[in-house]
Amino acid sequence: MTTDTRPKVDRDAGLLASLRAGDPAAPELLVDTYGDRVYRLTYRITGSNEDAEEATQDALWTAARKIDSFKGESQFGSWLYRIAANAAYQKLRSRKAKSHEIALDDVLPTLDSDMHFEPMDDWSPRVDDNAVNGELREILEKAIGELPDDYRTALVMHDIEGMPNPDIAETLGISLPAVKSRVHRSRLFVRKKLSGYLEGAA
Repeated sequence: MTTDTRPKVDRDAGLLASLRAGDPAAPELLVDTYGDRVYRLTYRITGSNEDAEEATQDALWTAARKIDSFKGESQFGSWLYRIAANAAYQKLRSRKAKSHEIALDDVLPTLDSDMHFEPMDDWSPRVDDNAVNGELREILEKAIGELPDDYRTALVMHDIEGMPNPDIAETLGISLPAVKSRVHRSRLFVRKKLSGYLEGAA
C-alpha cells in the first residue's frame, strides 16, 4: 500500500507550482501570500522588530530554497510556520547569553507527577480579538513578553498559532511532555499576571 503524499489541500497549489518550477516571480508571490503572517509569528516569539524581520527573511528564503523537501504531508502554511518558528527561536538562542532571563521556577511551583494539565486556554484567543479592551490586550501581550524565551516560544506556537504538540516538539528539539509542561506553566504565569487586572475589572 502506497502513501498518498499529495498536498491535502490545494489552497497553495499555484504558489507551490511556481516555487518548484523556479519561477522568478515565485519568491515575491510567497512574500505577498505569507510575509505578514510569518512576521507576526516571528515577532511574537522574538519580541524584536529587527530579529523578527531577519527571521522572516530567513524563513521565506529557506522555504523557497528548500521547496523540494516539502512532501505535502501537511499544509504548506504549517510547514512554513515551522520553519519560521525555528528561525525565530534560533534568534532567541543566539542572543540568550547576552540577556538575563527570569526563572519561571522563581514564580511558579514545580510541576510534579500528580499535577494534571487542565485546559487553561480561555485567554489565548483574546489576543487577536479586536473587541478586547486595549488595556487588557496590552497587559496580556506584556505578560507573554515577560515569559522566558523557551516558554514564550512554546506558548505562541501552541496557543496563538495553533500548532500541534508534535510539530512544536520537533521544531524546538524537545519532548512532548516538555512541550506540555512549558505551555501549561506559561499559561499559569500569564494568568497570574492577568489576575489582578481581571479581578479589578470584574
